[in-house]
Formats: sequence, structure tokens, C-alpha cells
Amino acid sequence: MLATSLPAHAGELPAADAKQIRAVIEAQLAAFAADDAQRALSYAAPDIRQRYTESERFLTMVREHYPVVYRHASVGFLPPEVEDDEVFQAVEMSDTNGVLWIAIYRMGRLEDGHWRIMGCRVVAGEGRTI
Repeated sequence: MLATSLPAHAGELPAADAKQIRAVIEAQLAAFAADDAQRALSYAAPDIRQRYTESERFLTMVREHYPVVYRHASVGFLPPEVEDDEVFQAVEMSDTNGVLWIAIYRMGRLEDGHWRIMGCRVVAGEGRTI
């Protein structure tokens, strides 16, 4: 279900793809902010959607395990990276306490050309916002 046609070298993602990836992540973050579980899940890759057949379960998982993704105070996108035909989009986020985090999204392009979120890992950033 996922199509791959990416350059083999790191950092060679076309600007149009980077823009589409950012739009997908921003749309999912907006869905989380609105507690719209069904819309938030729609931006996930098919295997994630199959795992979470009930969208409310998906929203609960994000709320419990990725609180800064569910409710962030600020967001900043870093340049996407291509590694071994996989695309990663790092997003700096601060939580409501001003603590910085990096959410690393693994992205995949579907056969229909749309980008979807294949996974997300959150790691502690350095410092705090002022």
C-alpha cells in the first residue's frame, strides 16, 4: 500500500513533498487540538488505522503516551531528512510547562501519492522556552 520513489541520499526531498508532509502533520495536530479523533487518525498510515479501528482509542493512546503531541504550546519544523528511502520529519515542540521536545515523524507516501504518518517518536529536547 505504500509507494516508494525517493532519492537514495539524505536530504534530497523535493520542496513540494516537504510542503505536503508538513501539511499532513499540521492537519493532524489541528485534529488533536479539536479532539477530532476520526480526523486525526485519517492522517495515519493504513497499518496504524487497521490497528486502531476505533478512533477514540487512537486519541486516548496519543493523549497518554504523547502528551506534547496531543497538546503543545509551540511547534517548529526542522528540514525533513531522507535515510535509506525513508522520510523523517523532526518537529520541535514545547509543552505547556515550556519544556522542549522533538517529535520525529516517519512518513510514507501511499500509492495514490498522499503522504501519511507511519509512526512518531518523541525525545527530550534541550532547554526550555522563555
